[in-house]
Amino acid sequence: MPHPQKKYFRQRAHANPLSDHTYEYPLFPSEADWNRIFALTDCTPKVDFVDVGCGYGGLLISLAKLYPDNYSLGFELRVKVSDYVRERIVSLREENPSEYRNVSVVRANAMKHLTNFFPKASLSKLFFLFPDPHFKKEKRKWRIVSPTLLSEYAYLLKSGGRIYTITDVHELYEWMKQCLDEHPLFDPIPEEDIENDPVVPFVRESTEEGKKVARNNGVKLLCVYVRK
Repeated sequence: MPHPQKKYFRQRAHANPLSDHTYEYPLFPSEADWNRIFALTDCTPKVDFVDVGCGYGGLLISLAKLYPDNYSLGFELRVKVSDYVRERIVSLREENPSEYRNVSVVRANAMKHLTNFFPKASLSKLFFLFPDPHFKKEKRKWRIVSPTLLSEYAYLLKSGGRIYTITDVHELYEWMKQCLDEHPLFDPIPEEDIENDPVVPFVRESTEEGKKVARNNGVKLLCVYVRK
């Protein structure tokens, strides 16, 4: 199967996460059909890493190679974009029969349904890479990092699990950092420990948005926090 071409899967960058979208999701984590989601029959995956708003799957593909023994799942709200990631994974599996079996994508709304997919303290890493800034004050409720949502993320992360955020928008960086600093269940990772984290280079460089920021000589503002 040839690799899908992004030009056939382009979709506007902004999607209202509070709108009523049509997609399937489990009522409870115990009902999540992981064998179907990962297209596997010889084992039942247990998801470790989640990329929220995974875009065209750059980080997911990197995670598949970097952590071959861990399962990574992308959440993407846009139909065409999630279709692209799914076809990309199928193509890579066909080219490399023993690889990329540990990565998949679902079209779902992380703001509403993360806890429908995952039980308490089950995830090791959560990624929020170059999220939509939602600049207007009345749309800040759409931001994927907020005090309320951080409580859900803390519920899903194991003790010692990490949350990664990166943006090129200074105002959004300050917002996310303040939300994380003020939340009682998260502590910042020291800068020297961040640079020793093997996933951080891929957080900065693997996504389409990250590459665009680099081409434009923009700044990438990174935060990494640990679940207490």
